[in-house]
Amino acid sequence: MWTGRREVGLAEAARPGKAAAKHGTGPASAVRAGTTPAGPAPAAGRDWDYAPAPESREIVSIAPEYGLFINGEFGPAVGGSAFPTINPATEEPLASVAAAAAADVDRAVGAARTAYERVWRPMPGAERAKYIYRIARILQERSREFAVLESIDNGKPIKETRDVDIPLAAAHFFYYAGWADKLEHAGLGPAPRPIGVAGQVIPWNFPLLMAAWKLAPALAAGNTCVLKPAETTPLTALLLAEVCQQADLPPGVVNVLTGAGDTGAAVVAHPGIDKVAFTGSTEVGIAISQAVAGTGKKLTLELGGKAANVVFDDAPIDQAIEGIVNGIFFNQGHVCCAGSRLLVQESVAEAVVDRLRRRLTTLRLGDPLDKNTDIGAINSRQQLDKIRDLSDVGEAEGAQRWSPPCELPARGFWFAPTIFTGVSQSHRIAREEIFGPVLSVLTFRTPEEAVTKANNTPYGLSAGIWTEKGSRILWMAQRMRAGVVWANTYNRFDPASPFGGYRESGFGREGGRHGLGAYLDG
Repeated sequence: MWTGRREVGLAEAARPGKAAAKHGTGPASAVRAGTTPAGPAPAAGRDWDYAPAPESREIVSIAPEYGLFINGEFGPAVGGSAFPTINPATEEPLASVAAAAAADVDRAVGAARTAYERVWRPMPGAERAKYIYRIARILQERSREFAVLESIDNGKPIKETRDVDIPLAAAHFFYYAGWADKLEHAGLGPAPRPIGVAGQVIPWNFPLLMAAWKLAPALAAGNTCVLKPAETTPLTALLLAEVCQQADLPPGVVNVLTGAGDTGAAVVAHPGIDKVAFTGSTEVGIAISQAVAGTGKKLTLELGGKAANVVFDDAPIDQAIEGIVNGIFFNQGHVCCAGSRLLVQESVAEAVVDRLRRRLTTLRLGDPLDKNTDIGAINSRQQLDKIRDLSDVGEAEGAQRWSPPCELPARGFWFAPTIFTGVSQSHRIAREEIFGPVLSVLTFRTPEEAVTKANNTPYGLSAGIWTEKGSRILWMAQRMRAGVVWANTYNRFDPASPFGGYRESGFGREGGRHGLGAYLDG
């Protein structure tokens, strides 16, 4: 049951006044955020506030125990071992989840191989499309259930799971269902063929969406799958397995193995796996590359990032502020392409930082199931410790740390949105992926300097540019070493658009026609 805990505001609501309204923290922004006052404006000195708007947990039924999904059925792990999954906002145990052992990986890969050879590969593309469409439609029909479960198990705000994660996951299945009978027209060779059995290991930051990114193109191309979700967020992957049952997907086409890192390693190393797809940290990606080297397995990696969000002096500042906030504080900064380095032209740096601080005081941190919440819980104690450690290092190295006034809930894993100014390129917070709601602000004078600083990273996943000059956007985009460059926006995704990086951000593309290529032999 919902605990009734009221969300904690990041600051007292802004008081009315011309200065506050000008910077978006007064009554005008409160109305835009969803508070519609009735009658005359409040008297001077009266605070704005938000009443709780909790989403009900009753829409979701969480079982006390979950098994592995192999060959179309749920069952226990061979050794009977299990692990708990918890709600990061409350530290409340949610369920006991089976931990797959090597014997379970054997069973899942065997089931996937049988389904591939006897059912899924011989099936006409138009027939495969019907199953994938059906999965997409069921996701839409059960979207509220998925959104609530994702927020409970992951800690992210319900408005993000409801408005972003679940709709995008369904959209990917819809998109790739359309490709299933048109593979020969995808420009990927005259007679493209599926690869075989795909082993797919996904992270905890976007559990259902990453499952959709992996499964949809693989199924459309005619492959079968063994999916390994993250240890801390297994529940929506298991609910997706129920959807596969509901859609009458042939047994063995999709198998879901829960467990820790050793389960993922067993999937990657299994000789029956023909293709490995991994999204996660660069360190694990390197280990996977070493494990599959010389095996003949196809591999795609989508790894870490340290993206630069570049703001020029002619940028629409208010629009840029919203893009900066969305770029780093969306999903508590648990985003591989997060704009964690803000590069601002010196002439407007003070104004941009001032407005950014004012904007952060209007964000609301608290119960992920409250529809007003902007900042949810950090996914795990381990990740929270990493964020705290790197933030302390940033302060010790001489950067100036600022967070809005914020009373964190007593239980759960929480971290206030944080801005560091006075950051140099040698600081660890400017070089290492923090994967949390922490923004490092650097300055530049010329476009050439901006490019040099933006590219001064071992990563190459994404970047953002904010300017009114189209020619400058094109000039910058051609020189920034990043797989995705957004212009006057940030964190925009579409199933038809490829996504991926360079260097330590991995290789290969997911999404669009390019995403099919990773699962086809030309």
